[in-house]
Amino acid sequence: FVQEGEGSSPIPGFYDVARHGLDALNLQVEQALGLGIRIFALFPQVPASRKSENCEEAWREDNLVNRAFRQLSQRFPEALLIGDVALDPYSASGHDGFLREDGQVDNDSTLDALVKQALAQAAAGCHILAPSDMMDGRIGAIRAALEADGFQDSLLLSYSAKYASAFYGPFRDAVGSRGQLKGDKRGYQMDPTNSAEALRETEMDLSEGADLVMVKPGLPYLDIVTRIKAAFAVPTFAYQVSGEYAMLQAGIEAGLFDPRQATLELLLAFKRAGADGVLTYGATKAARWLAEID
Repeated sequence: FVQEGEGSSPIPGFYDVARHGLDALNLQVEQALGLGIRIFALFPQVPASRKSENCEEAWREDNLVNRAFRQLSQRFPEALLIGDVALDPYSASGHDGFLREDGQVDNDSTLDALVKQALAQAAAGCHILAPSDMMDGRIGAIRAALEADGFQDSLLLSYSAKYASAFYGPFRDAVGSRGQLKGDKRGYQMDPTNSAEALRETEMDLSEGADLVMVKPGLPYLDIVTRIKAAFAVPTFAYQVSGEYAMLQAGIEAGLFDPRQATLELLLAFKRAGADGVLTYGATKAARWLAEID
């Protein structure tokens, strides 16, 4: 999580996770690279004064996350950077898209904004663009724009199976969108009871040009990871989301189980289910423990 200013700020309720200013961000990446971690996903805490109904801050050339991409790509050329393509950190409504008068998200009018956001991140040095908004058609629109603007080598990591989950709370606190969310996101995120839709959404995203796919949340949807990997045999990732991670840390702090054993056991579950990679807030801790095993 990236914040304006210097230093790091703890996030209440998120245990050992913090927001980092651009100076502190360098140290975080340097330490992780030393542990063999090469891929970093950045999420900005956007100041309230920069949020609006039309979300123009999302594609401003010099916004917080784009400055972070430029800094890290220049200082750590060996690092691969993931950019979250979604409007919720920048939106006054807290939603991933533009709202219609009836309060529902307008899928089609959101696509142009997502394209502009993705192009701005690619130009800033982001290597892997990760649309997490769940708008239909956004992969095809972004892929076409990247090709037209000379970013043919940019990868698209699509959140193809993103569920309307109860486990996102700490993340929304971290980026400052929880208190601003009007209504909920069930109109465009997936119903937790529906597994067939995950396969349809993934097939559509791959046909539009996605290179990799993400299942979010991770642990409650290991069956979806397995089914997507078996059906499409493409790079498939799982996101150990903020609520999952916070539950794990709460149990550790309560003395209910061993930190090392519990953390690695959960990560192993993702791999056993077929995930090629895991996005987790505990990556550096896990890397240290794995180094001890080796």
